[in-house]
Amino acid sequence: MYRALTAIILGASCVSGFAQMTPVGTWRTIDDATGEAKSEVVITESSGVLRGRISKLLSKGADQNAVCDKCPDDRKDKPLIGLELMRGAKKAEGKNVWEGGKIVDPEGGTIYSLKLTPADSGKKLDVHAYVGMAFIGRTQTWVRIQ
Repeated sequence: MYRALTAIILGASCVSGFAQMTPVGTWRTIDDATGEAKSEVVITESSGVLRGRISKLLSKGADQNAVCDKCPDDRKDKPLIGLELMRGAKKAEGKNVWEGGKIVDPEGGTIYSLKLTPADSGKKLDVHAYVGMAFIGRTQTWVRIQ
C-alpha cells in the first residue's frame, strides 16, 4: 500500500511539473529596467495559439482605469486591464519555445515580434520582444503565479 501511494504521488508530481513547461497560466511581469512588478498577465491557449491579457496592474500609483492611448491598432484607447497584450504565438516544432506572435508595449505603443521560453522548470517565462532580427531586442523574465 505504501509503495502504491508513493508511486501515485511521484506520478502526480511528474505530470504537474511537465504541465508547467508551457506559457499558459498567470504571470507576474517584471520590468527589465527597474526589476519592479508591473502587472499580472493571464496567458491562454486556443487551437495551439496563445494570447495574453493584462488582469491586474501592480506598479505603485498605477491608474487602474488607464487606457492604451499609444497602441497603434485595434487596442487603441482600450482599458489596460483586460487588454490583449500578446497574440498569435505558437509552439515551435520540436522545441520548448513559442514564437511567431506579437506583443505590444502599452507605454510606448510599439508592437514587437515575440518569443516565449519557459525556464526554471516552468516557474519563469523568458519573454523576448524584438523588431527585425530576433537577437536584437529585449527580454523580460516573468514569474509564474499559477
